[in-house]
Amino acid sequence: MTESAVVLVGPMGAGKSTVGALVARRLGRDFIDVDARIVEQQGREISEIFATDGEQEFRRLELEATGQALADCGVVALGGGAVVTPQVREALGGHHVFWLTTSVGEATARMGRDSGRPLLAGNVAANWTRIATLREPLYAEVADHRISTSGQHPDQVARTICQLLEDM
Repeated sequence: MTESAVVLVGPMGAGKSTVGALVARRLGRDFIDVDARIVEQQGREISEIFATDGEQEFRRLELEATGQALADCGVVALGGGAVVTPQVREALGGHHVFWLTTSVGEATARMGRDSGRPLLAGNVAANWTRIATLREPLYAEVADHRISTSGQHPDQVARTICQLLEDM
């Protein structure tokens, strides 16, 4: 049987990268942050890719990087919007997918009011809420488990994920 990746999805600021690194350490697997991989491969920030090439090109790069990350069967943190691409959602089949949720207050506190995230420009809290609400059905579609990170220490969330994996 082929080993599956452990994938974290959810809105911006939910803690996917922080929790993912902790889960990977606990499981003895590699951690792959898809957004960080794109920045590394492209040699420029995501905001620059959006500004120069547009969201469609970014989503193409994201799909490619996601496929590579899933093939590595490590712990993968997807960008908040990765699930808007049907091919990404399809690729998540057969992997262990955890949907991390949080409150708008915690998300904006984690990201800062001037997050530098192109889709949140302007009113960060209102834009975060709008985007998270629109994507909620897509997260629900791909997730095996939904875990709130609100008021939780990242170590506790990582322990919960590892326990769920052990119970599978």
